[in-house]
Amino acid sequence: MPGIVGIITKKPAKWAESQVCKMVQTQRHESFYTSGTWKDERLGIYVGWTALQNSFSDGMPQTNERGDVTLLFSGEDYSEPGTAARLRDQGHSLNSNDSSYLVHLYEDNPNFIVKLNGIFHGLLVDQARGSATLFNDRYGMHRIYYHEGKDAFYFAAEVKAILAVCPELRRFDPRGLGEFVACSCVLEDRTIFKDIHVLPGASAWSFRDGLIEKKATYFHPHEWEDQELLEAEPFYQELREVFSRNLPRYFNGHQRVGMTLTGGMDTRVIMAWHKPAPKSLPCYTFGGMFRECQDVRLARQVAKVRQQPHEVLTVGKEFLSQFPHYAERSVYLTEGGVDVYRASDLYVSERARNLAPVKVVGTYGSEIVRRMVMFKPMAPNPEVFRSDFMPSVEQAGVTYSELRRQHPVTFAAFRQSPWYHSRILSLEQSQLSVRSPFLDNDFVRTMFRAPKELGDDVRLRLIRDGDPALAGIRTDRGIGGNSGALSAAVYRGAMEFTFKAEYAYDYGMPQWASRVDHALSSLRLERLFLGRHKLLHFRVWYRDALADYVRSMLLDSKTLARPYIERKGVEAIVRGHLDGGENHTTAIHKLLTMELLHRLFIDAQ
Repeated sequence: MPGIVGIITKKPAKWAESQVCKMVQTQRHESFYTSGTWKDERLGIYVGWTALQNSFSDGMPQTNERGDVTLLFSGEDYSEPGTAARLRDQGHSLNSNDSSYLVHLYEDNPNFIVKLNGIFHGLLVDQARGSATLFNDRYGMHRIYYHEGKDAFYFAAEVKAILAVCPELRRFDPRGLGEFVACSCVLEDRTIFKDIHVLPGASAWSFRDGLIEKKATYFHPHEWEDQELLEAEPFYQELREVFSRNLPRYFNGHQRVGMTLTGGMDTRVIMAWHKPAPKSLPCYTFGGMFRECQDVRLARQVAKVRQQPHEVLTVGKEFLSQFPHYAERSVYLTEGGVDVYRASDLYVSERARNLAPVKVVGTYGSEIVRRMVMFKPMAPNPEVFRSDFMPSVEQAGVTYSELRRQHPVTFAAFRQSPWYHSRILSLEQSQLSVRSPFLDNDFVRTMFRAPKELGDDVRLRLIRDGDPALAGIRTDRGIGGNSGALSAAVYRGAMEFTFKAEYAYDYGMPQWASRVDHALSSLRLERLFLGRHKLLHFRVWYRDALADYVRSMLLDSKTLARPYIERKGVEAIVRGHLDGGENHTTAIHKLLTMELLHRLFIDAQ
């Protein structure tokens, strides 16, 4: 993922410069990345960066007119419209880069970070004051990893950049690895690597004379938690005003913007309030190989109503033929932040970039508005992992339970998003600039003012108020539409049945049902349900198209000798799944991911 790297140290400049060059090269993944380095030997600061070409943060570093303030910035900011023009009117010299105004915001207000609105991280160096500040967005979505060494402070957008210059850190942290196994993400500010941590959200850490001076925080969620709650109608009116006012910012910029559409409400809310000229907004939906899913059918209708072009990016035979490549690449890019099944996100992101280098998504809408929880600890098959590793997995459940006691919007925005969603986002951001208006500061702040009883989903009303024609199209779960109550109820029932049946024939099939399904395999009953709602079908894929890959990876002698693995248990689940009589999809996800992690980062000394 594009971002900054750096070393802050009192060690010799020649050593630090060579280390930073290694770090930058480690993060340069594509030919369309730009990169560079910058230093201030007097302050002991050596930094580098990678960026998507022509993106908001391309063209680093930014400097003020006097040349004594330098900013390295990665990500995007959605500040008030006219900010750049106001600074230009005040006499500041702005260049053609989208982000060139940011360094001048600091000159107007040293606490400028508080005013930023987006997903970002950066380093600001004030040479006149002899200080530097390492900062990130208030959610911690654009990650910065760090390691406090004996003679230097290392930081980077990707763990692998730190590992490249600190090979002694190539070892797993048992607690972090246990959380990844249980939750598919690492909690709090840990990573799966020992002594490498995540910069907490809303950080503004200051450095002076090559040393860390203060670990400050510029924002706390309780500032929004403590707001006065609103009644239902005033709350809705404020939410609508905030959303409609700020949404255009997410379609601004000189780069072409595309829109991902689904059959759900989140992307439809955006389409209801965004008013592009006909045929000016490329829209696309991710589809599967068995049939047109509900996402594709409904998204096509939405695009037609808004008079926009629509394409389907299919995850099918081509993806399966290249799965080993995309699985390894996804684990490498995210350092194990996602399971291998997320390889499809990388696959479709590469293709989406050909349509538009920027994409707007509806991600985080359900989580922020309806307070949906997208991950929770799952007990793994006890036969797969060694007994001395299981306490780390079980501890993850205890930690998670304690964290869930927080305000639900705090958990969704400031815990779930940076811990779980940010790694998926980083995979997409390796190819595209990704924007979501549902993590807009004003929108999230307003959601903290929602009445205790939310009642009807406000997104339905937002769609109706924004574009009644879009409200006339049912969602993928049969919600909304213009049909009568009886017809709507029948449709919702049918959608729920097919949704649950598809889940049962995919990830959720219990072992007894797997055996029955295997006995009736000649009937291919799964084909009646697969592909109606989902585009990924790994239970079937691991059993059939990817069987050789699963076998070669998980039954390999190196894999079976890992210190946390129970050899006989792994052999049993792999053979049981490949024979078709058992369902171990999620266990295979995890085992493949962990093995790739080991080969890419632990074995690669």
